[in-house]
Amino acid sequence: MVLSPAAMRLRSALVLASMLLAVGCDEKPLQDGKKPPAGLTRQQAAAVLARVGAKTITVGDFAAALERLDDIDRLRYQTPERRKELLQKMIDLELLAEEAKSRGLDKEPSVQLATRQILREAMLAKARAGARAPADVLPAEIAAYYEAHKKEFEEPQRRRIAAIVLADAAQADDVVAKAQKLDSPQKWGDLYFEKSLDAPKVREAHAPADLAGDLGLVGNGEDARAKNAGVPDEVAQAAFTLEKVGDVYAKAVRAGDRFYVVRLTGMSKGHVRTLAEAERGIRAAILQENAREREASLEADMRKRFPVRVDDAALVSVVLPRVEPDENADAVTPSPSVSAAGAARP
Repeated sequence: MVLSPAAMRLRSALVLASMLLAVGCDEKPLQDGKKPPAGLTRQQAAAVLARVGAKTITVGDFAAALERLDDIDRLRYQTPERRKELLQKMIDLELLAEEAKSRGLDKEPSVQLATRQILREAMLAKARAGARAPADVLPAEIAAYYEAHKKEFEEPQRRRIAAIVLADAAQADDVVAKAQKLDSPQKWGDLYFEKSLDAPKVREAHAPADLAGDLGLVGNGEDARAKNAGVPDEVAQAAFTLEKVGDVYAKAVRAGDRFYVVRLTGMSKGHVRTLAEAERGIRAAILQENAREREASLEADMRKRFPVRVDDAALVSVVLPRVEPDENADAVTPSPSVSAAGAARP
C-alpha cells in the first residue's frame, strides 16, 4: 500500500511518538500510582510546559521523553537551547497529529496499520523488559547449553575451488589434460580466459591469476552450513578428492549441460570451537531465547483474552489482483483490466 504524503507525515509523527512518548501528553504521569520520572515530585511533574490547543505538555512528559532516549542522545539535550529544541519537536508532534485527525487521516487504513505496528512493538518491548540480564546467565548454564548443542560449534571443513566451464565433453577432456600440466597460477589464469564460457570478454590487466574462475568455498555435503548454492554438488564432491592446493581433478565433471575443469585453490580443515570461544554467543542465544519465550507467553495470553477465528475456506478463495511491474514506480499497481477483487472488468 502506497501512503499519501499527508499519511507519511502522520506516520513519521507516530514513529517519533514511539521514540519520545510511551503515553500521550494528556496522560499525566501521576495517575495509577505511577512515580514521576527523573526523581520529580508529583507537583513538579504536573507543571505545564506548553499548551497545544486543548492538550498540555507537562514537565513530567518532557522528563519521560528524555528518559526514553539512549544515553548518547540524552547528552545532546543538556543545554537550555537544545531542550527547547526537544520541546519544539514534541509540540510539532501534537500539531501534526491534531491536524491529521482533523483531516481524517487517522482513519486511513495505511495509518491505522502503522499505528497498530507501533503498538505491537510497544507491547513486545514491554514483554522483553523483564527478560534476563547477561549477568543472570550462570557459567553452569552456558556449559550445559554447549554440551547440548555441541554439533553447532563444529566448523565444517571447506575447500576453495576454481573452474573452467565448457559445453563440449571432448574439449573439456582436452582442457583437463592441459590444466594438469600447468605449473603456475598465471598459466591457469591464461587457460581460463582462453577457454572458459564464463570468462569475462575483457581481461583486466591486474586481475589475480589465481582467482580466475573462482567459485568460492564448498563443503563435502555432510554439513548444510558449508553448502555453496552456486556450485553443483558433483563439482564440490570432486574438490574433496584433491590432496593439495594447485591440484586439478583428473577428469571433467559434468553437471547439467556443462563440464567443469576443477582446480583446488584453498583448504580449511575445519574446527571445533571451545566452550571459551563460544561463551559470548551462547550467552546471547540464551538471552534471546528468554526474550522469545516472554513474547510467546504474551501472545498466548492475548489469544486467550481475545479469541481468534480464521475462515480457512475464505482464505483459500481469495483471488489476488493481477499486477504488472512499472519500472518508473516504487510499487506495482493493479492492472486496469482487473478489479480489486480479482474479477475482470467489463
